[in-house]
Amino acid sequence: MKNELALEFSCVTEAAALAAYKWLGRGDKNLADKAAVDAMRLVLDRVNINGEIAIGEGEIDEAPALYIGEKVGAGGEPIDIAVDPIDGTRMTAMGQANAVSVLAASDHNGFLHAPDMYMEKMIVGYEAKGIIDLDRSLEKNIISVAKVLDKKLSELTVVTLLKPRHEEAIKIMQDMGVRVFAIPDGDVVASVLTCMPDKNIDMLYAIGGAPEGVISAALVRAMDGDMQARLIPRNKVKGKGGDSEETLRIAQNEIERCEKLGIDVNRTLSLEDMAKTDEIIVSITGVTRGDLLDGVSRNGDLAQTETLLIRGKSRTVRRIHSTHFLSMRSEELRKIIL
Repeated sequence: MKNELALEFSCVTEAAALAAYKWLGRGDKNLADKAAVDAMRLVLDRVNINGEIAIGEGEIDEAPALYIGEKVGAGGEPIDIAVDPIDGTRMTAMGQANAVSVLAASDHNGFLHAPDMYMEKMIVGYEAKGIIDLDRSLEKNIISVAKVLDKKLSELTVVTLLKPRHEEAIKIMQDMGVRVFAIPDGDVVASVLTCMPDKNIDMLYAIGGAPEGVISAALVRAMDGDMQARLIPRNKVKGKGGDSEETLRIAQNEIERCEKLGIDVNRTLSLEDMAKTDEIIVSITGVTRGDLLDGVSRNGDLAQTETLLIRGKSRTVRRIHSTHFLSMRSEELRKIIL
């Protein structure tokens, strides 16, 4: 990919974050998500690429979305894109921390194409690369990571999501003496923190969305970490309806879609299965202030954003602090963000 595309992609996530800010703390996550989706689509369509959404979000919770297979861009280099216009829609709606807008881009066919469903994920930074194995128990993986990092179990920190489906895993880890950070939402941010050498997160284990999982894989590969994952039909996820007729119908649809895409839902996915090249660009812009980024701030016509821009080929991580004169945006974008 051309180097200049990185800055173009940062403009995309900045626009989505600015649009989401309009709905910050207003209690409606779908309106926030729709605004971010509309802004992201609008700015993407101005970038000189032949882009295709390899994986997007929306179908899993019937929210607005950029959909798998959707074409974006003004023409040019063929690029695959994985997006989450807002990772943390509920946090945005409630004015809580760590909501971000994120986009990952790669050369064509660089990402796993998978349905919007649940995904089990395990992530470590570069120091534990090659150690994790999702086919082994969580306990064995934790012991292996602690050993390679030369840490006692009591010194190990694992991040997960505070969801009913993780209650058993959290208890297992805490019984082992491991420090567990259970966050409400936002496993993309948690994935970055796991791979950042200056952050005290040793491992991520969670069941979340597949779109976030593919984006996390792009982040992890770009930052030289390691990840394994497994797609999970909805009826296998604790707290999602079990064997109810509706849940089984959704699960069967997910399995059929995986089969059409040539994906075996029973197979553990490696990092290279999900992010197939080092030619990756990831842009993450803060919507609300959090552990990774500052959120959007506005004062009249001026807005401030902070973006993390990651280039996999060069292993470069840049922080971009931007000031936006909102009245100078296009008329279409002003309608969304103001």
